[in-house]
Amino acid sequence: MAETPSAAMLGYTCAGCHGTNGNSNGPAMPSLAGASKDYIIEVMEYYATGERASTIMGRIAKGYTKDEVAALAEFFSKQKFVPAKDQKFDAKLAKKGAKLHDKYCEKCHAEGGTSSEDDAGILAGQWTPYLKYTLADMMSGKSHVPKKMKKKLKKMHKKTGDAGIEQLINFYASKK
Repeated sequence: MAETPSAAMLGYTCAGCHGTNGNSNGPAMPSLAGASKDYIIEVMEYYATGERASTIMGRIAKGYTKDEVAALAEFFSKQKFVPAKDQKFDAKLAKKGAKLHDKYCEKCHAEGGTSSEDDAGILAGQWTPYLKYTLADMMSGKSHVPKKMKKKLKKMHKKTGDAGIEQLINFYASKK
């Protein structure tokens, strides 16, 4: 039986979409750098089972063994997250989004969405189009949403509508 490739070797195969060391250069791709191991493993499982919507990640995730996914997660968790550069955002919407984040998201996405210690993924500084697509998939039911997050998103959306989602996205885009 062949040995599992090194974590770095596996991680570098992701660079075409997710950037060198997991810092994405493209607006539709999330940065993986700095995410927790548990978060990466969980998301890869959701892709492999089809619980998370994707164009290609479902097929890619199915090709990895559990050991390889664990090695990828280890590699990316040790990389430094670099926020997306030069994102435009509306400061007024970002200010409203900060309040929504504090009320609905902070408990799991700590430190304004910059922390990976909560195993919920880094939101602040991710590409705006990626956040829009992902939240749209979650809101529509195309992607798995953790139970607590689903409840909070529904509650927020009921009160603020799509404007609240846009405010949150502007808040995360404002984080450098």
